[in-house]
Amino acid sequence: MKIRKKISLGFVILSIMLAVAGVFSIYELMEVGTSVQNLLDDNYNSINAGKQMIEALEKEDSGLMLLLSGQWKEGRETIRDADRQFQQALQTAGTNLTIPGEPDLVDRIRIRYMDFSRLWDRPIVGTDFEGNLKWYSTDVHSAFKDVKEAVQELIDLNDRVMYETATDLKSGAHRAVMPGIIAFASALVFTFIFNFFLQIYIVRPIITIIDGIQRFLETNKPVRVTIDTRDELQDLATSVSDLMYMARISK
Repeated sequence: MKIRKKISLGFVILSIMLAVAGVFSIYELMEVGTSVQNLLDDNYNSINAGKQMIEALEKEDSGLMLLLSGQWKEGRETIRDADRQFQQALQTAGTNLTIPGEPDLVDRIRIRYMDFSRLWDRPIVGTDFEGNLKWYSTDVHSAFKDVKEAVQELIDLNDRVMYETATDLKSGAHRAVMPGIIAFASALVFTFIFNFFLQIYIVRPIITIIDGIQRFLETNKPVRVTIDTRDELQDLATSVSDLMYMARISK
């Protein structure tokens, strides 16, 4: 193999190793980034929907208090707006089911909210329920707390998964860096090996040729320079040896 091919082959191998490592690192980083972003978006949407539902429940509770105090118009308007807000948030949560256990929680919220809404859906103002704080504390507030607890469970579940996702992101970053580290270590080892072969097949033969020429100049006796590299250096050594014999004969 020619010297140029030997050197070029070494650099080609080194370049391929670094390129493969770079591709793997980029791929891992892109995969981690995409999956984490999707998970965070899903968790954020569910958490935001949960907060919207709790806010709507608080408004409905205020609307119920207005009805209990005999303020029919204000109470009904407050409850109607809050119910619309709750239903929209519940729909968002229902279309964003990405975590094990999340569908059961959404179903539980839906069922408990139906039980809660039946209480304020009936007439209150002008009935025995108006001003009935005992009914409110035993039935209404209990149903309100049941819905709120289910919604809070949904928020807590997504909060926990977000934390786990952040932890996975850290480990995923380590996995993405590992190919680069392995490639760097491999390239370092290959560099030492490549340098070793350069010493054997290029540097040493050149030194041998130089030593032969130096001995000829010092002793004026032809020296047979012998190397076995099967490349241009071997041809050069043969030519130098022939040149020394020809120079000796010509004197």
